Amino acid sequence: MDISLYYQEKGTGEALILLHGNGEDSGYFEHQIRFFSETYRVIAVDTRGHGKSPRGTAPFTLDQFATDLNEFMETLQIPKAIILGFSDGANIALLFALKHPEKIKALILNGANLEPEGMKKNSLTTIRKKYYAVKRVAARSEDGKHRLSDAKAAHAKHKMELLGLMVHEPHIKPDELSALQIPALVIAGTKDMIRQTHTTLIAKSIPDAALAIIPGDHFIAAKEAVRFNREVEQFLNSPQVTERSRLT
Repeated sequence: MDISLYYQEKGTGEALILLHGNGEDSGYFEHQIRFFSETYRVIAVDTRGHGKSPRGTAPFTLDQFATDLNEFMETLQIPKAIILGFSDGANIALLFALKHPEKIKALILNGANLEPEGMKKNSLTTIRKKYYAVKRVAARSEDGKHRLSDAKAAHAKHKMELLGLMVHEPHIKPDELSALQIPALVIAGTKDMIRQTHTTLIAKSIPDAALAIIPGDHFIAAKEAVRFNREVEQFLNSPQVTERSRLT
């Protein structure tokens, strides 16, 4: 890996890796770190170019972030972990699971989408408008007449990369998920920015996946932490997960 990812770690036991969403950092999971560290070794990671993790020179794509996660686990000598991803973090978790299913004990996908159109139309339209607006600003850094300062140009480029992830990625086919023989929980809010039909599609496409729709918006892990943590805890204590642990 061309960089070292920043992470927070708390607790002991089985590894539970938390992957935040677009433009956020590991601090998003403060309620999950506090709650689950009583039972698990919780490791909350800052994705490449987010929080305290450097951007590096590798491509700024979800596929690269999944590769980063694999190298991160190898560096920490974690052969297998529970992965909980939120939004883009859930998409990274899905890509990682498709490449390295043997490294996942259980998968929790919060607010995932298989393609940009999995978002509600108004949410995607807003993100696209922001992306093209900041892209125009970034282009000024190359414009002799309206050249930006180095700091402003760097900020615009970084913002464009972040928004570009949501505008252009991911591209996962539902039938690809049928290969995942991993205990999975798909969870979203009743007023999520992801279309509920799309969330249901993801759950139906993963064999025997559990589905939970709880009151709230896209940010239920932060805003509805008690209910969210309870759903995740019940899933992790379910026979689907515990029996698999005894067999592997």
